[in-house]
Amino acid sequence: MLPDMGYIFLLLALAISIYVIAAYLIGIKTGNQRLLESAKGGTGAVFLLVTISSFILFYALMTSDFSVNYVARYTSTDLLSFYKFSAFWAGNEGSLLLWLWMIVGYAAIIAYSKRHQLTQMNPYVLSIIMVNAVFFLIMITFVANPFDRLPIAPSEGNGLNPMLQHPGMVVHPVTTYLGYVGFLIPFAYAMAALILKRVDDVWIKITRRWTVIAWIFLTLGNMYGGQWAYVELGWGGVWAWDPVENASFMPWLTGSAFLHSVMIQERKDMLKIWNISLIIITYGLTIFGTFLVRSGILSSVHAFSDSNIGLYILMFLGVMMIGSLYILLDRIHLLREQNEIQSFLSKESSFLINNLLLVGGTFAVFWGTVFPLVSEAVTRTKVTVGAPFFNQVVGPILLAMILVMAICPLIAWQKSTWRSLWDNFAISLVIAIGLAIGLFFFGITKPWAVLSAIVISFAIATHIQEFIKGTLVRMRLTEEGPLTALRNLMIKSRRRYGGYIVHLGIFMLAMGMVGEGFYGVEKSISVRAGDVIQINNYDLHFNKLDAKREGPNEIVFADISVYKGDEYLGKLYPEKIFYPTWDQPRSNVAIRGTLAEDLYIVLAGWDQDGTTALKIDINPLMMWAWIGMYTMVLGTLFALWPGKGSDLGPKYHRRI
Repeated sequence: MLPDMGYIFLLLALAISIYVIAAYLIGIKTGNQRLLESAKGGTGAVFLLVTISSFILFYALMTSDFSVNYVARYTSTDLLSFYKFSAFWAGNEGSLLLWLWMIVGYAAIIAYSKRHQLTQMNPYVLSIIMVNAVFFLIMITFVANPFDRLPIAPSEGNGLNPMLQHPGMVVHPVTTYLGYVGFLIPFAYAMAALILKRVDDVWIKITRRWTVIAWIFLTLGNMYGGQWAYVELGWGGVWAWDPVENASFMPWLTGSAFLHSVMIQERKDMLKIWNISLIIITYGLTIFGTFLVRSGILSSVHAFSDSNIGLYILMFLGVMMIGSLYILLDRIHLLREQNEIQSFLSKESSFLINNLLLVGGTFAVFWGTVFPLVSEAVTRTKVTVGAPFFNQVVGPILLAMILVMAICPLIAWQKSTWRSLWDNFAISLVIAIGLAIGLFFFGITKPWAVLSAIVISFAIATHIQEFIKGTLVRMRLTEEGPLTALRNLMIKSRRRYGGYIVHLGIFMLAMGMVGEGFYGVEKSISVRAGDVIQINNYDLHFNKLDAKREGPNEIVFADISVYKGDEYLGKLYPEKIFYPTWDQPRSNVAIRGTLAEDLYIVLAGWDQDGTTALKIDINPLMMWAWIGMYTMVLGTLFALWPGKGSDLGPKYHRRI
């Protein structure tokens, strides 16, 4: 009975959503305030109905109601409650419902937030958001119903894919969707601003926090997805350029470009067309990513496979892109630039170059991702674009971006000089070159690795220099101690120094990727009990292949003693877990990580004669990649944290 009620509530939500859109549009046209208030109430009602439906699905999952097809396909009675909960977004139907829930949740926040009531854009914004909600409601009620009932309920469910039974895959989809849906808000405000012909920076100021929140959630989604793939799939690197990884990376790149370029519009009233184009592209890429995941046209361990849903999403993407580009072109004469970049040697110029590099990187990733589809459609030959293409094409672009990020903090607005550049960068450049010379004596001689080390260390030095200079100035002015001066400096300018912390995180991530990419060692080997494997300066003693049981699951593991020279470092146990409800086993990678490198062992397989296949990687600086990702998150939270230094200022409130 409850599942049927969940479906009925979704049908009611669809009907009310259509009414809400109509009420907003008619209320806008006629100026009928009562109708607009009614639409606002309808927005809240849709959120309530979708919330109730979502909790009904949660209840069905937690109670193993196998009369519901979705529950039978993705859970079993012996599945841990933690993973029964996460099964909500394990399949198409549930993940679409989660996406819808987030859309209408964001809509309700905007509809009832006092802060957002200050602007006449609200009805337009909510209309655009609810158009997205209606699309997902149609998909859920008529194409991918999560409450679809089975004629006869089975006594046991299929269980959850073992690869999804990992904490990273509980968090990764939720944070990724929050990022995807979050970019809908600035997109809706940008379209509302164009419709109202209000092309100043008010819409940017209103949505700045929304944009940063969407960016941080997408960052978290990429981070947890990368960590899951590292420990669960045995890929052995930070990023494998899987098509679905690329799908979430592309809007992260354009979203990063948008976050930086809106600063120029706020400060200099420039880049209006560029900023609206960026948020349209970012929104479009979030929908495109959804299409890639659900179309089944690209092979990926992350992807669902339902071509019908993919076709509908592609059609919706086309409609939204054509509509938004039409509005942009119709209003483009209003977006003429009031100011121009005065000098190539300026902060404005560095921001623009950084944006072009981010968009160029996005295009390279996009082309590498869709090229197999284009090739197959044109030549009927299926090709594969692997990591070497992305590393060779995207790698130099991202390295150039880091160089620009290094220069940007120490370059002046409007116009700078070569003399001032040298004065600002001399110390950092000397440090970077000195580090490169030191690396050479330690055997780091590959040209791209040395160049990367110079650029990254230069970037780190320039940012640390900014913290030191600001602290010294504050100490002279206030006579505060070093730590107090640094603390107060950062709190007073949260946005600025939070951004610097994010940049430092990116540099640490780049360190990890360079170390693993240029000096990682991979070895696949077959061994027997008693064999010793030598790799770099490690001696790995393969003791035995053994098995054990944990509940209904059987675990096969390798027992390996690790030595570094004469020092015993302990044991590692790479394993495979076999589930009674699933054909494929799940791998658990064994990792011994330090700040210098990861020793990474995968149990690849075994034969009846006792021969065991192992995949062993040495990944230098890998831990710095994960530290960098968390540093990016901490920097963003610091910039967003309410209080002194986080306000947009009285100018913002006057202009609304």
